[in-house]
Amino acid sequence: MPPPLPLPPDDLGLFTDLYELTMAQAFYQQGMLAPATFSLFIRNYPPDRGYFVSAGLEDVLDYLENLRFSPASLDYLRSTGIFTDDLLQYLSKLRFTGSVRAIPEGRLFFANEPVLEVTAPIIEAQLSETFIINQMNFQVLLASKAARCCWAAPGRVISDFATRRTHGVDAALKMARCGYIAGFQSTSNVLAAQRYGIPPAGTMAHSFITSFPSESEAFRAYAAAFPGRTVLLLDTYDTIEGAWRAVPVAKELEAAGRRLLAVRLDSGDFADLSRRVRRILDEAGLEYVQILASGGLDEFELESLVKGGAPIDIFGVGTKVGVSADAPYSDMADKLVVYDGRPVMKLSPGKVSPPGAKQVFRLRDESGKFLRDIIAREDERLPGGERLLEPVMAGGRRTGPQPTLDEMRSRFQQDFQQLDDHHKRLRNPPRYPVVASPSLERLTLQVQDQIASAEQE
Repeated sequence: MPPPLPLPPDDLGLFTDLYELTMAQAFYQQGMLAPATFSLFIRNYPPDRGYFVSAGLEDVLDYLENLRFSPASLDYLRSTGIFTDDLLQYLSKLRFTGSVRAIPEGRLFFANEPVLEVTAPIIEAQLSETFIINQMNFQVLLASKAARCCWAAPGRVISDFATRRTHGVDAALKMARCGYIAGFQSTSNVLAAQRYGIPPAGTMAHSFITSFPSESEAFRAYAAAFPGRTVLLLDTYDTIEGAWRAVPVAKELEAAGRRLLAVRLDSGDFADLSRRVRRILDEAGLEYVQILASGGLDEFELESLVKGGAPIDIFGVGTKVGVSADAPYSDMADKLVVYDGRPVMKLSPGKVSPPGAKQVFRLRDESGKFLRDIIAREDERLPGGERLLEPVMAGGRRTGPQPTLDEMRSRFQQDFQQLDDHHKRLRNPPRYPVVASPSLERLTLQVQDQIASAEQE
């Protein structure tokens, strides 16, 4: 069975920026086929962010294991008139043969830390850059946004309702996946539920209510169809009137040995409406019926509702989370740090990328809480420091079995519990301490001096 990649396997080679291919031709003509290491990191935090959640790695590994150029892809490249026949012949046999070290999905990482490093012959590593950033950047943003929602609404059930507003099919699937890693309990996306093993969740649309002559008839029809999982949408006409009409339906379910699971609010002042609906339900002896709220929610609204004591048990989050509305992009970069055994770096103002393959060490205090991270050279040893970058691919193949989504979810929960709450704040969190090791600082100065000397010759 082919991996669930966002592209047909035959098109993977073409999913790259043109300059990756033009560089490949120049590399090939110069005989530059030696190993190179590229380091993937995020330079700065988007507004109000204090951490990132690693996500997207398994899609990257699927891509690398299947990277190739089909005959049709090569015919297209030939038709552009840009590429030489010898490069096209080289690409016809290209497979990824390199290695990958990465911070596993679900783990926390911070600005400027490499979350993934690829080492491979330079053409293989260069061509893969576009896909790697495309998948990792997006999924890290979604998982981090979802984590913020779970932090904002502790003890509440949160479900992904984002599918219809995300930016395309792949984005919708990845939102469901990333949300589950970061603590969501379910998704409305049935394909995502099937593909990733996430519990599906859903109720009804307003069109179901309006298709019946009356709201009460719609409620009874749905309860008859799903007596064991009835959730009634209240706000099609008037939320409070809808709550009163839900009461007799709930009593009819009770008489049949069933229970109304929940009522759903999808518009209006959730704080006020949830209190009024809760009162109606409780006075009718329906204390067990839960209240679900959905519609334009994100972590900021969730925090306000929860801290304000709104009696809402379940939240369905959609648009703002599925597109990471307040931080829809990050400054993620994938930079060459070693070529043919020689450490290299970029010196552009504000975009310096330290040289050399790296490792990230995490230090903890006596209670196990995160203390600080140290970015070091890959071959360094730091007693007491946890190595975050793990080998996940060698010789173009995974080094172990694919982790389950529940294992990734467990990693996230463990890391998140060990991060100080100050860094989880939704607004203006303090910066988690990340420093470079003395050895990496010395290497950086050395390479800077080498660059300056070479330019003067």
